[in-house]
Amino acid sequence: MSSQLNTAPLSVAELTAEVAALFASAGLSAAGASRIAQALVETEQQGLKSHGLLHVPVYIERMRKGSVSLHDQAEAVSDHGAVAVLDARHMLGHLAAEQAMTLAVEKASKFGIGAVAVRRGFHFGAAGRYVAQAARAGMIGIAMANTRPLMPAPGGAEAVVGNNPLAIGIPTADEPMIVVDVAMSEGALGRIRHHHQRGEPIPASWAVTADGLPTTSAAEAIKGLLLPTGGPKGFALALAIDMACGLLSGGAVGGEINALYGDTTRPNDCAFLFIALNPAAFGADDLLERAQAERERIRNGRRAPGNAAIRAPGEMKWRTAATQQTAVHIDAGTLAALRACAAQSKTTAVSNSGETS
Repeated sequence: MSSQLNTAPLSVAELTAEVAALFASAGLSAAGASRIAQALVETEQQGLKSHGLLHVPVYIERMRKGSVSLHDQAEAVSDHGAVAVLDARHMLGHLAAEQAMTLAVEKASKFGIGAVAVRRGFHFGAAGRYVAQAARAGMIGIAMANTRPLMPAPGGAEAVVGNNPLAIGIPTADEPMIVVDVAMSEGALGRIRHHHQRGEPIPASWAVTADGLPTTSAAEAIKGLLLPTGGPKGFALALAIDMACGLLSGGAVGGEINALYGDTTRPNDCAFLFIALNPAAFGADDLLERAQAERERIRNGRRAPGNAAIRAPGEMKWRTAATQQTAVHIDAGTLAALRACAAQSKTTAVSNSGETS
């Protein structure tokens, strides 16, 4: 196992500007480049490296090949009161997702609930980002997306459904808010790619080889099958998410979705669903205070021997981000890949600057 250490601390402000320059060099608008850079660096600040800057090279490659468009706004397909459908037109998923959740929150403010489905989407990173967006607006947020088939059905030997993520955000009277963000596989594919980049093994419960054999090799897992979390329960949830996202949006489902790291000339073509719930419309005017009290009840519960603390869902990411507000550590392999992108695009982005003392 290699020990690929983190870089020296990088200035968050400079790193964000440099990553934005990379996307701008690929043709994205200045506003869009700033938004995607902020989203990716914020993910790194939370310590969620599997969903952050690791993916910039394939995003840029796809933009240059045309399978990710240069649009920075999704188009409305339909709008009926509390419900809307957007066409992301294969734009960067983070931008479409932010727009969709913003619309869902606006609708919830008016109607009590807002639901926005998105078709022709692209990888949107961490689903928790969008439910936190709703929670900051005082709403309960729900976000989900479908992916290409990665997991078998119970008893099956071929991938038939993605490890589709589901996130739920609950606002609280103070930080940290409750943020549940889970993929339906035992280990997210982004985490497996992160292990592969670092030359590290994965837990044996995460995946099997293409022949259905147990493995701790990240490389074999990427070529093989992911295992659903909770067995049949995880598979069933993944299938329901796939159908809800793809069928409601009029977008792709199952095998109609293409791999993020497969043929980069073919659009990813995934689908999303965002829901915002307005507590005031339910008469739950004290939701923030009660949610805070429930969070504290959990955190202050009796601990098992050897455990220093009990954390609420999303708390560890919040705590990690609090320690990396102005400077962030990223993996050396990720930084090297970013610098290679900068050299290819002939920009000065992340080439030599950004390191703090």
